[in-house]
Amino acid sequence: MPPSDKNTRQILKKVRQVEIHTNRMVTDSLSGAYHSIFKGKGMDFEEVREYAPGDDIRAIDWNVTAKMHRPFIKKFREERELTIILLLDLSSSGCFGSVDESKRELAAEIASVLAFSAIRNNDKVGLILFTDRIEKFIAPKKGRQHVLRVIREMLFFEPQGKSTNISVALDYLTRVVTKKAVVFLISDFLQGADGQLINPEPNPKNSLIKHLSLTSKRHDLIGVILSDQRERELPNIGIITLEDAETGEQVEIDTSNATFREKYKKLTEERLENFSKTFKKIGGNCMTIKTEIPYINELRRFFEKRKK
Repeated sequence: MPPSDKNTRQILKKVRQVEIHTNRMVTDSLSGAYHSIFKGKGMDFEEVREYAPGDDIRAIDWNVTAKMHRPFIKKFREERELTIILLLDLSSSGCFGSVDESKRELAAEIASVLAFSAIRNNDKVGLILFTDRIEKFIAPKKGRQHVLRVIREMLFFEPQGKSTNISVALDYLTRVVTKKAVVFLISDFLQGADGQLINPEPNPKNSLIKHLSLTSKRHDLIGVILSDQRERELPNIGIITLEDAETGEQVEIDTSNATFREKYKKLTEERLENFSKTFKKIGGNCMTIKTEIPYINELRRFFEKRKK
């Protein structure tokens, strides 16, 4: 059913707000950091020019030098154009948020910052939305209008699935993006009631580990882990009923039990640490974005760390 004129205006207004907000965050320093850490695919030959003192002698073109009887060097320029793929989890657990924004809204903002950084560097941006299935694919393109479409889909697309299957998304990525790309996998990495999606030790029987490893070999894979404070720590508010947004499973717990709260906190901290270890072992990178902390700071730290 097509949206009404009122809904269309509201959607466009929201997209414009995200554009203004995220564009303000894509400062010269962040854009420069992006440019410096995401290199192009190689070097293109540009011209031959006469050798000047201080030039690298390894660049001397010996054929031209022999013909001209004086040294000439080959000049190259960096082939800058990259393809950025935003792989965004739209499963139901992303609707949760104990602060002003849900994890899905936060994910869309982070992806928007990355997309605007990309187009400032004349890179292509593509989008894959997924749950337990592929929900939508937007082929990589350049330009502001294309990025605005990507933002609109991230914010307002209504997925058919509720649960999460990252392996399906990675398999689809492999089939539709054949050339090397920079892939940002943005998810809370929650799958099922136990939340134990990634183990600290890669296991051949673990389908997700296998797909992450294969993707990391073909692309520059970066995991962006979204974490809400209420998913890491429970408040002392007595007996409560928790419901898994993806499966509908409910469980009753007593949050007044200090031992239980501490054990819960320790398990979630270990889980996040396991993610980092796993991504490192498969040759990828990852960062953890906490909903209660400004994400732009974590992006800067990640860029600076990767640059080093």
